[in-house]
Amino acid sequence: MRTLGLIVLFSFLLGAQTAPRKPVAKAAAPKLDPKLAPKLDKVKLEAYFRHLFVWSPPIEVLIADPVPGPMPGYWELKVTGRQGANQLTETFYMSQDQKKLIRGQVFDTAQNPFKPDLDKLKTDFQPSIGTPGASVVLVEFSDFECQYCKEEAKVLRDNLLKDYPKDVRLYFVTFPLEQIHPWAKAAAMMSRCIFHQEASAFWDYHDWAFEHQAEITPENLRAKSLEFAKTKGLDVEQLAKCFDSKLTEEEVTKNVNLGKDLEVQSTPTIFINGRRVAGALSWPELKRVIDYEIDYQKTAKNAGENCGCDLRLPTIGFTPAGAAPTTPGAVKK
Repeated sequence: MRTLGLIVLFSFLLGAQTAPRKPVAKAAAPKLDPKLAPKLDKVKLEAYFRHLFVWSPPIEVLIADPVPGPMPGYWELKVTGRQGANQLTETFYMSQDQKKLIRGQVFDTAQNPFKPDLDKLKTDFQPSIGTPGASVVLVEFSDFECQYCKEEAKVLRDNLLKDYPKDVRLYFVTFPLEQIHPWAKAAAMMSRCIFHQEASAFWDYHDWAFEHQAEITPENLRAKSLEFAKTKGLDVEQLAKCFDSKLTEEEVTKNVNLGKDLEVQSTPTIFINGRRVAGALSWPELKRVIDYEIDYQKTAKNAGENCGCDLRLPTIGFTPAGAAPTTPGAVKK
């Protein structure tokens, strides 16, 4: 009996060792509460980032307050180096104990890698050319006084609709760099006044402003712009009222703030279905990206105007005094 008892005990112990174990669920990282954001030693962090990036004075270092990051358990921290009109913003992810920093982008493999920027891009009531519902959307942030923007404007106007009459739509967002371009904001405001009066005339002004860039000054921009308007049969008196009363200044400011939110740091910057392309590119370079997106969106359907994603947000209502309401939309030329 003793032997039998030992055999039974041995069998029980063996079974206990070989029985499958249930997986132990890992506790999910707690969701961070914005109200509980940690207080940072910004003096210490500034010294750290100055050393990291070689940002010696007179470069200013601006450290934003942390916000909940895209990864559970990490705070997002934006650090900006600024000198005059030039600035660079870097994004870090900080552990809860503030001892570890991760630099870079966080991607969700279940979504379009450019979704964060796609969600921010607002295209309603922006001048556009191309086909509504196109599978590829370009959003260009540009400055009428920028030489590189002039070059990119010619590339786009000469080639985009010729090569892609149905597959692409381009939106133009004014992003004047006031610190270095003294008449860029005024030109942006005038272009918006013209757009509200006649949407198609915006593109005539766009081409004219870049073509006459070398002749325009802060002093003569108004007069030259109104002379241009006469040649297009526009209501010059209404344009003058719109410009002089700064009716479109708020729209230009909103465009600039949109660019800053997207961390646009130079012009031109183009978002191709959310993909950021900074600087003037040749047509073959741009065409390569557009061709890829056209083919990719045939199955992905996670960008463009017909994807069901949130690219278009509520419009900014505006009607200059005495002018008929306008409806935003693509202008085919």
